Amino acid sequence: KRHDAVAPRGSRRSEGPGAIQGMAVVTADPLPYFAASAVSAFVSFPFWRLATIGQSGYQLHASSAWGRLWEAAKPPWRGAFVVVTGTTWARATIFFGSDEGTRWLRRQGWGAASATALPPVLLSAYVQIANQPFVRSSIMLQGDPQVRFASTARLPNIAVLQHLWRTRGAGSWFLGAGVGITRTVPKYVAAIAAKDLMESWLPQPSSANVQGAATLRSATKSVVAGTVGAVLTNPLDVLQNEMFKTEERVGACLKRLCKEEGARWLFRGCRQNIVASALPIAATIFLTDTFAGWRAASRG
Repeated sequence: KRHDAVAPRGSRRSEGPGAIQGMAVVTADPLPYFAASAVSAFVSFPFWRLATIGQSGYQLHASSAWGRLWEAAKPPWRGAFVVVTGTTWARATIFFGSDEGTRWLRRQGWGAASATALPPVLLSAYVQIANQPFVRSSIMLQGDPQVRFASTARLPNIAVLQHLWRTRGAGSWFLGAGVGITRTVPKYVAAIAAKDLMESWLPQPSSANVQGAATLRSATKSVVAGTVGAVLTNPLDVLQNEMFKTEERVGACLKRLCKEEGARWLFRGCRQNIVASALPIAATIFLTDTFAGWRAASRG
């Protein structure tokens, strides 16, 4: 059973009028969330690029898996700054806001399921809409022949957005936003629900080997949470990337994919996506626990 009165490592406790009787109000420290999100976004950028190229149908020339990974990882890193910074604030907002939102809703008397699900639904929808123009421009920069000119621009993402504005109007920035929300919301809801479920299922570390057991527990929780979210939403990633490439609407794009590829498109780029999506989510959860522990230890 989940005990909301127990603060995670690195959290701050304060008594207040919103507390459930006999419970302390827990306030999480946002710094570990943002630090963990930044590290995971930076490290996972090559995997994101590899998955994006695979899901979009762009071509890599290397024949081996390691060769394709190197081709995706080596410069030029088109759109890397926008991808890393955008992912950092988005993922930190979702995880920090969801943890804080869940605790607040539980103090207001909400049930565990609704209190866990509602914050990531609202926050992931918000960050998807806010990031959508930069998501589209970053994906197009990874190999779309329409925007090859932007690879030499000083601000390549802005160059792509200006091109879309001139040729298709500002509404094109948000093409696929509905699919993006449908993709992002369940990914994070599933990941956070799996994280909280594993938190309640996994045994607490024994006093014999607290540090090692806590690390293993956090790693297990993180990997399961990241993988669940990535696998469930891979078809929506493919659909959104195809829409960016072809300018089709949802129905037309879905119909064409089913006609041309049957059910195969559902699994296109799935292996790369498990790495590209599950790895940063798992790393964010694990590093947040780690950084929060270090920060709590430094405070004594």
